This record gives sequence, C-alpha cells and structure tokens, in this order.
Amino acid sequence: MKKLLLILALGASLMAEVLTLSGSVISDNQKMITSRFMGFVTRVNVSEGEKVRRGQVLYTIDSREIDSAKRQAELSLQMYQNQFTNVKLNLDRYKRLLQKDMVSKYEVENMELAAKNLQDMIDIAKARLQEVKNQYKYLNVKAPNNGVVIAKNIKVGEMAMPGMPAIILSDLSNLKISAEISESNLDKIAYGKRVLVKIPSINFKTIGKISAIIPSSNPMTHTFKIKISFNKNNNSKIFPGMYATVDIKAD
Repeated sequence: MKKLLLILALGASLMAEVLTLSGSVISDNQKMITSRFMGFVTRVNVSEGEKVRRGQVLYTIDSREIDSAKRQAELSLQMYQNQFTNVKLNLDRYKRLLQKDMVSKYEVENMELAAKNLQDMIDIAKARLQEVKNQYKYLNVKAPNNGVVIAKNIKVGEMAMPGMPAIILSDLSNLKISAEISESNLDKIAYGKRVLVKIPSINFKTIGKISAIIPSSNPMTHTFKIKISFNKNNNSKIFPGMYATVDIKAD
C-alpha cells in the first residue's frame, strides 16, 4: 500500500512539472487584400481554400474611375497645348514687330513669360496624365505573397471599395501556435523558452520557442496570449485553425 501511494505521489509530481496549454495554428502574416480604387468587380480568379502564388491576379475591377480621370487629364493637357500654340504664334509675331519698333520690349517679355508659364503647365499636365495611366495596373489586384485564401468577400458585379477587405490571404510559410496561459502560470514561461508543440490530428510533434507574450490579459478569464514559433519541417498538412497543444516544462 505504501509503495502504491509512493508511485501515485511520484506520478503526480512528474505530471505537475509539465504545463499543457491548448491552442491553435495561426498565420503570423495574414493580409487583408483590398483595391486602391473604387470599381465594379469584373472577374474573380480565386476561391476560398485555394493556394495562390505571389503576383497572381486575385480579382479585377473596372476602370471607370480611372477612365474619367484620364479623360480629364487629357482635356487639361490639350487645353494648355492649344493656349501655348496661340501664345507662341503671338510671341513670334511680337518679336518681328519689335524689330520694326512697333511694340515695346516689355510686351515681348510679358509674352515670353506667358509662354514659359504655359510650358510649365504642359509639363505638369503630362506628368498627371502619365500618373493616371500608371494607375491602370492597380485594376488587377495581385497577391503580395504566396498563401492560401481563407476568406473571399467579393463577387463579380459587386462594388469594390478602397479599404474594405475583399480577400483575406494567409501565409502558410509563417505559421505559429497561439495559446492562452493563466496569469498564475506566467512565471513558468519566458521569451525564447523551448516547448513541445503537438498537432494531434496529423500526429505532428516538434520543438518550438515562445516568441511573444502579449502583455494584455483577458479580464474575463485572466489569461494572457502567447505565440510559439516552430518549424513545420516541410509538412504540407499544417493549416491555420488546426488544434494544437503546447507542453511547457517547469524549470
């Protein structure tokens, strides 16, 4: 009987040395993709759960807003060019009249100044037109990195709005484990501490490190969030949202 009690006490002592936390796999590089311009969605090339590569076109919007800005820029440029042509003709005429002392040098200088100002306006208008033309490339919204589409909030025919997330892209190359630890156990963890990470559904085990301790407790549960970085060892079956456990050994 004494031997049995000793074994039970020893087992309880060993169990107490390991703190097991429940958590989940997260992407530490999750991006909300949005368009720079307002426009109707003309094409959506991806579906939820689909893997995408950097530079791949996710969706396309129409060019009405940019078309309007382009027409305005073209009209402004044409107006300044027409005005410059007229001023240049008058300037040439005034120069000939100056040689005959039929106009003053002051009048010619004013005409030269007007021509210079219009040339400056033409240069500005050309730069503005080129700027607008460059915006057409943003009509094709592309993936900024490799990842998987975990949410798609747009459909063909809907209005895409700047700042409104259209697609949420999760980077599978930068996965971590997110877990919560009670404030009474905070003394058992530290930045860089090695822990055992398990993902039971795929029988995955590896050693990870505590990479973040969020200094803001949940007032309802009095727990703190921690993040654990780990190497997935080229395992292609690990995805955000999977259940995981973290074993922390007492020092």
